[in-house]
Amino acid sequence: MKQFLSFVRKEFHHIFRDRTTMAILLILPVLMLLLFGYAINTEVKNSKIAVYDPSNDSYTRAIIEKMDASEYFSVVKMLKNEQEMSEQFKNGEVKMVIAFSENFHENLLHTGDAQIALIADATDPNSAKSVVNYATAIIAGYQMESQHLQQIPFQINTQIKLLYNPQMKGAYNFVPGVMGMILMLICAMMTSISIAREKEMGTMEVLLVSPVKPAMLIIAKTIPYFFLSLINLTTILLISVFVLGVPVVGSLFWLLVLSLVYIFVNLSLGLVISSVVNNQQTALLISGMVLMLPVIMLSGLMFPIENMPVFFQWISQLIPAKWYIIGVKKIMIKGLGFSAIIPQLTVLSGMAVLLVAISIKKFKYRLE
Repeated sequence: MKQFLSFVRKEFHHIFRDRTTMAILLILPVLMLLLFGYAINTEVKNSKIAVYDPSNDSYTRAIIEKMDASEYFSVVKMLKNEQEMSEQFKNGEVKMVIAFSENFHENLLHTGDAQIALIADATDPNSAKSVVNYATAIIAGYQMESQHLQQIPFQINTQIKLLYNPQMKGAYNFVPGVMGMILMLICAMMTSISIAREKEMGTMEVLLVSPVKPAMLIIAKTIPYFFLSLINLTTILLISVFVLGVPVVGSLFWLLVLSLVYIFVNLSLGLVISSVVNNQQTALLISGMVLMLPVIMLSGLMFPIENMPVFFQWISQLIPAKWYIIGVKKIMIKGLGFSAIIPQLTVLSGMAVLLVAISIKKFKYRLE
């Protein structure tokens, strides 16, 4: 029995000695519970919408107030002309635009018929379907309420227009997300594991005695994964266009530029991970679990970010995949150019510079 207890005690010592792995194993369940508890919400709420109301009468104002008062919508912009609609969608500022016909109130009183156009961004078909259904239900509820109070029969006709993805293909939504997830998997995970393997096997010290500088060794080990990522990017694009039917409507050049910056970010992230761990197991846990979970949950890949608590919305700003997915949708699906992806390129470039600086500092400190 004493020998058995000594073996148990020895195993505990092994676990507690690897503090990084122990912290991950204890903290990861808590993070998973919080993420799955708060982030998984397929119900669309607080969707930002804009309104074009040339009539500006009591009826249109009442409908707008009902929209804004519901938990599903938040009116963020009153448009002055129809030209502003396209700008709102290009910038990704709204999910839907509600456009009233001119002389809305007069048409209801004289002809008993008026028009409302619901124009939705269908790059995410599930969200588009939800916001259109919610808006239609609110308008129908207002119509029934008004007819009951005024005893006047009239009909509000809603016309639905789905931009960028009128066929409501799910591939338009998940292809950009899968691109972001695969590139992170190849770059961050494989790079961190590769360097951690050298440390674990004790061959990193052998490499450092060569005339090549440590920084050059690190770069040399990341270059193969850079080219592997390019092959994966090419394969994904070919499959998305010729198999899944998701066209590259915008500039292929700027799509490649955005992807290269994103790849560089993830390579740098893998270097940072490898600088703080000494074995492959810990590198795999951090890059494979700790990184992939936020990408799936907080990047907008599966669940709308605006539905999450404010704290997780702020956390999502730190996820590189979120910015990449937004940029890819703007180029591939919306057909926008360089000016539209400047925010995404700026954020990803800043992340790359910061991560490279951290990785260089860490590697110099640990390897010299």
